[in-house]
Amino acid sequence: MDTGQGTGNRILVVGAGATGGFFGGRLAAAGRDVTFLVRPHRAATLGERGLRITGLGERTLIEPRLIGAGEITQPYDVVLLSVKATGLAQAIEDVAPAVGRGTSIVPFLNGMAHLDALNARFGAESVLGGVVKVATTVDADGDVVRLAPMAELTIGEQHGQPSQRLREVCGLLSAPGFETAVTADIITAMWHKWVFIVTVGALTCLARGSVGEIVGVPGGARLGPGILAEAAAVSAAAGHPLPAGELDWITEMVTRRGSDFTSSTYRDVVAGQSTEVEHVFGDLVGRARALSVDTPLLDLATLQLRVHQHRTATAL
Repeated sequence: MDTGQGTGNRILVVGAGATGGFFGGRLAAAGRDVTFLVRPHRAATLGERGLRITGLGERTLIEPRLIGAGEITQPYDVVLLSVKATGLAQAIEDVAPAVGRGTSIVPFLNGMAHLDALNARFGAESVLGGVVKVATTVDADGDVVRLAPMAELTIGEQHGQPSQRLREVCGLLSAPGFETAVTADIITAMWHKWVFIVTVGALTCLARGSVGEIVGVPGGARLGPGILAEAAAVSAAAGHPLPAGELDWITEMVTRRGSDFTSSTYRDVVAGQSTEVEHVFGDLVGRARALSVDTPLLDLATLQLRVHQHRTATAL
């Protein structure tokens, strides 16, 4: 892919945490021209230890190419935006010099609100929809740890039509260690992942435990399906109903006995860190109100997370 600006097939990964570190690391290991845009504290860790991907019997070490905000001097072909929603506004400012007329931006954020912000700044023609499915975290040493085998990346044009650009980006973002695919309806795919994210997030945060812990107590097995019914109703009202097979899969995930599965939101709460409550939960319940869909369980989870967010902010 040639942007016409002499950059070649260059990829900028914004953020080298659990998601960006995993996918960017895989691409770098496959020989792609990958640079990570990171904050100083993350740069220090990666400079000292390298980018390490561990877990499930794996120990991969990559010496990443790093760059800081203000050091970008020319556009990149693809920008993978892998930051928390709370850091989106700053990330947009930091990455602006990397976006040229031929740049494709692929956001890894959950929910839908980020598309509006990216479209407003860079134009919808520059922004692809993206869905990633991976279970990873960053441990105390700063290493990316895999928690489950699943690793998928799906991209698509917002308008839904196939394009030469989409095929080229898909090829550039293909590497051993994860599956890459394109879809003609990325907006629906994003909605369906959103349903999954809020379901497991609300379940584990409301009940304060793993799926196995929750379903192992009286009444616990009913909570996950109840939350899922609310989230799925919002998605359906927005024009993106979940097929029966996907509903069955999520139901199985949130009712599996003995499962140690938790959500990233729950892990952030336990660690006393900020969450993406407004972007992921608040936006969904706001859309539910506009669509006249009742979501009492999701409303309660959102309120609980807002209290946590306020407490976290005031402690800083």
